[in-house]
Amino acid sequence: MQIEKAEKYILEELTNRLDPTLFYHGIHHTTDVVNASAEIAAMENITAEESLMLLRTAALYHDSGFMTTYQGHEEAGCALVRTVLPGFGYNVMQIETICGMIMATKIPQSPKSALEAILCDADLDYLGRDDFESISATLYEELKVRDMVEDIPAWDAVQVGFLEAHSYWTASERSRRDASKQRHLERLKNTARAL
Repeated sequence: MQIEKAEKYILEELTNRLDPTLFYHGIHHTTDVVNASAEIAAMENITAEESLMLLRTAALYHDSGFMTTYQGHEEAGCALVRTVLPGFGYNVMQIETICGMIMATKIPQSPKSALEAILCDADLDYLGRDDFESISATLYEELKVRDMVEDIPAWDAVQVGFLEAHSYWTASERSRRDASKQRHLERLKNTARAL
């Protein structure tokens, strides 16, 4: 696996090809997920070099499908992975493991392995972080541009429903993020009640 080349390739592609109105799903989100997945993997005691390389690759490519489509971007990302990664020395089994991780992030998430659970948690790590409000504002702007959300009260209602339904998959992420996520949920509920 030539992970450095695979990484350089996808970061250049994302930089050049992502729609500038992907205020949330931009390259900054990809790098955030790469970093969060490494942190969670360390907390979950994942040490096998191949597992860590596959996880990093999946994190790098998990939203690559946004270069061609908004709905169904996970499938588009897997198609890209199957096309591009053989050229970087990834074998069929490694590519299918990466696709499994990418597909697991589709909402509602459905991880079937430890690595899939880690990528799912990394993808939504911000739900339990201090920068939740600023990041969620970028997602609102991205959806608003696409006429997928009407206004802030509607968005707040969507977020309340999403946070209530969401659970982190790994024990380490639950212990690290659940309390903060709960505070964000309570604040959103209080805002909704005040209207």
